[in-house]
Amino acid sequence: MRPMSDDNTPPEEPHVPERPLKGEAGAEAPRSGPEPGEPQQSGRRRLAAGLWPPRVSRAQLIVALLLFVLGLGLAIQVRSNSDSSAPLRGARQEDLVRILDELDGRTKRLEDEKQKLEDQRKELESSSNQAEEARRQTVEKERQLGILAGTVAAQGPGITLRITDTKGQVRSDQLLDTLQELRAAGAEAIQINGVRVVAGSYFSDQGGGVSIDGKKITQPYEFRVIGRPQDLEPALNIPGGVVQTMEKEQATVAVTRSAKIVVDALRAAKQPDYARSSSS
Repeated sequence: MRPMSDDNTPPEEPHVPERPLKGEAGAEAPRSGPEPGEPQQSGRRRLAAGLWPPRVSRAQLIVALLLFVLGLGLAIQVRSNSDSSAPLRGARQEDLVRILDELDGRTKRLEDEKQKLEDQRKELESSSNQAEEARRQTVEKERQLGILAGTVAAQGPGITLRITDTKGQVRSDQLLDTLQELRAAGAEAIQINGVRVVAGSYFSDQGGGVSIDGKKITQPYEFRVIGRPQDLEPALNIPGGVVQTMEKEQATVAVTRSAKIVVDALRAAKQPDYARSSSS
């Protein structure tokens, strides 16, 4: 038993250093602070160490480059728009109105031109083969012109007109009148006794008969006419027309409708000596 001091103060217990705790495996517990003598880093140093040197991936670098290029383009565009609109800022009201009118007119012209091009495109697309369509139209046009010129054969509905003149009273002028009546009624192709009649054909009396374009024909005179039968036959039978005139000359006239008339007499294609096409 320790003696008490004179002032009744209990004596101090001797200091016993604490031993580190051990885990189940006997390992020491982690330290809560740095070892003695280890330099302690500040928060600023740790932040600087985390930011430098920068750790940038390739994808981030590409995105940054694209953003830079986009920003540069926008700046150039804004600058060009500002430069282009600068002359209009000081323009007078009359000049601005005139410029707007010109722009409206130009816009309308462009819209009209666009519509025309659209129509042409639709026409071209409607034909599966433009070259074949053009060739077909050329052949058809050539055929039509050949029929009119008498250089190709033709067939179609029409009539047959047969004039029998036993006394020889029918003259060339009466046959010409008959031809004119048929043409006026819509005849498209005509053949008389094996002679193709065209726009330049002429009639004349020759040796008790009639000649067409210098070729003599004899009666009976047979007209093969291609056209609409419902129009051709009434044109010949009108009062005072071809049939009555021929009957007064004691000639016999017979008109027969047919669903198919063949006009196969041809004329040689004549080339002009001096005329040339002007579409060159």
